[in-house]
Amino acid sequence: MGTAYNPYQDMLEVLTSAAAMLGLASSDFETLKHCEREMKVSVPVQMDDGSVRVFDGYRVQHSTTLGPAKGGIRYHPDVHIDEVKALAAWMSFKCAVAGIPYGGGKGAIRVDPATLSKRELERLTRRYTARILPIIGPNIDIPAPDVNTNAEIMGWIMDTFSMMSGYVTPGVVTGKPIEIGGTLGRAEATGRGVMIIVKRALEYLGIKENPVRVAIQGMGNVGGTTAKLMHAAGYKIVGVSDISGGYYNPAGHDIPGMLRNIAGSKHRSLEGYTAKGCSKISNEDLICCDCDVLLPCALENQITGENANEIKARLIAEGANGPTNVDGDAILDKRGITVVPDILANAGGVIVSYFEWAQNMQHVSWTEKEVNKRLEEYMLRAFDHVASVVAGKKIPFRMGAYMVAVSRLAKAKKIRGFFP
Repeated sequence: MGTAYNPYQDMLEVLTSAAAMLGLASSDFETLKHCEREMKVSVPVQMDDGSVRVFDGYRVQHSTTLGPAKGGIRYHPDVHIDEVKALAAWMSFKCAVAGIPYGGGKGAIRVDPATLSKRELERLTRRYTARILPIIGPNIDIPAPDVNTNAEIMGWIMDTFSMMSGYVTPGVVTGKPIEIGGTLGRAEATGRGVMIIVKRALEYLGIKENPVRVAIQGMGNVGGTTAKLMHAAGYKIVGVSDISGGYYNPAGHDIPGMLRNIAGSKHRSLEGYTAKGCSKISNEDLICCDCDVLLPCALENQITGENANEIKARLIAEGANGPTNVDGDAILDKRGITVVPDILANAGGVIVSYFEWAQNMQHVSWTEKEVNKRLEEYMLRAFDHVASVVAGKKIPFRMGAYMVAVSRLAKAKKIRGFFP
């Protein structure tokens, strides 16, 4: 029996390799191997039937060397502390690669939100906010949406924090509804960023197929938005998947039709979707389907040593956090498949979160055109910086991105020194 997957150990392995390639002494990056703060809280909720359930909640701050901690909150029945720690660390590296003044944080509640009523979900969110209140704030740690959370949930967090602070504090979270301080362009930011990176990576690799065939794992906010934007831009989306399974069509999917199916479905999925030329496949088959570009936009640990040899795509851009484990990464590298890592490919969300936070703190607002233009500038600058390291060192993109991130964090820590 193999060793159980531990995302935090995977993160440490890549971090250590990047530090070695940078020639850093152990003392230069030792702090990055540890999270600054890990909070576990119990979250008691009175259910609609009058009973009380207690849920496990977490908030982890990996690094605040470059600025306040920043990272989403996910609601998922299988979440655990090592996953949250890894996600917080990836956020530190993501913000460093993107060149924004944030550290890395992450939060989670161990719950299946589909089993809760809306009133129960709101009570859960507000009680969790009260529990982590001492360690969040616009200058301390700024949550955002993640898996199974959304703008409405961020609104509840903002309102709870504001009520307990005694004044309105829109900058405590990002990804809020527009009406209470959210920014235009935030909902599509991660998916738009993935598309920007794919376009630049295809140019970098000289892949000129017309149209380029794309497969997307996951049709939630990131995958669904990426599919919509890339379909509209002329890419052929041949494969998609969600909780109901995978769907493959070599002629290309009707993405608007699929999104209508999801919106009208009881479980917000593609269950029951049919179309001419569309074949139902497994989620596993989707990863290995015939395509030019593969975009894993679901959960971590999807591409592993067990399936990496079967992947047919020439380019992978990680829309999800941690979808490729260390074993799978090594195989893809050996096969010459380019992987643009999560800390670069899906940074669009945190970049536009930064824009939202900056607008809140300055009491200004930008147009959607301004937001999207700035997003593209940040994404392309980050890609080009990493690509220059990749070309100069002749290394994979993941290592190039980590070298950029670790170098920035180590330099900043050295400049700041240690207190006391």
